[in-house]
Amino acid sequence: MELRQLRYFLTVAEEGNVTRAAARLGMAQPPLSAQIRALERDLGATLFHRTPRGVELTEAGHAFRAAVADIPAQLDRAAVETGRAARGETGALRVGFTGAAGIDPAVQDVIRAFRRAYPQVSLTLTEKNTEALVADLRAHVLDAAFVRATPDYAQEFRVTEVAWSELVAVLPEDHPAATADPIALAALRNDPFILTPRAVGPALHDAVLAACRAAGFEARPGQTAPQMMSVVSLVAAGLGVSLVPAAMRHLHLRGCVYRDLLGGGPHVTLSLASQRLERSVIVRNFLALAAPPASPGTAE
Repeated sequence: MELRQLRYFLTVAEEGNVTRAAARLGMAQPPLSAQIRALERDLGATLFHRTPRGVELTEAGHAFRAAVADIPAQLDRAAVETGRAARGETGALRVGFTGAAGIDPAVQDVIRAFRRAYPQVSLTLTEKNTEALVADLRAHVLDAAFVRATPDYAQEFRVTEVAWSELVAVLPEDHPAATADPIALAALRNDPFILTPRAVGPALHDAVLAACRAAGFEARPGQTAPQMMSVVSLVAAGLGVSLVPAAMRHLHLRGCVYRDLLGGGPHVTLSLASQRLERSVIVRNFLALAAPPASPGTAE
């Protein structure tokens, strides 16, 4: 029994006339009659009574029609769903991001573009620090993650740069240097620097320390914080100062201000990390939307 025979049978049953059914199917009447007879032989049952006006279903024909009526439509739906899955239009995607990445316009643009292009894909977003995101990538708990990648990550994962930005100073609003904009980084030499632990976010941690050394001093260690948003919160509470990606300006907290650095701050790069040998079409579609930044960062 072939699918085309089922379609032929259902069309004849609906039309009640072999000639009209043949015209609807775009074929001659004799081959259609031959296919119906072949189907009856395979089933060992007569499906149609011949009448002066055409044909009508036998009891066996009614039973067969009830059993197979949905099969062509089911196969059509299966073909459509298979095609959508092959194009990555259905399924699930798990993406991680750091707190700072979550408010970066470049990250928001990628996620927004993916939701518009693939609305039927279930998208799960998870916020964690870089260390935890990388661990989840290794465990295949996440499909991709927005992180500040170090060179070591590039050896283990596929790393796509998606944005870069300068570091800016964040300091309490009553800080003496807050009256200037831009400020000299050296003006913060006596302040404790609030940083995320290096184990949590090595790229940004190292970039801040390197910037201070380039300005002629070693950063005084202050309170540590697990996320960039926590860093800014502690600065707003007057516990110290810090350097953060310029995208953090979108986080408005009472008690702190952001200031550009005199001569421009160092650049940090935000990347999208994923499995080096990625087979998922869904993930590849997401990566394709993560365009490289307009200008290269000097990175980590």
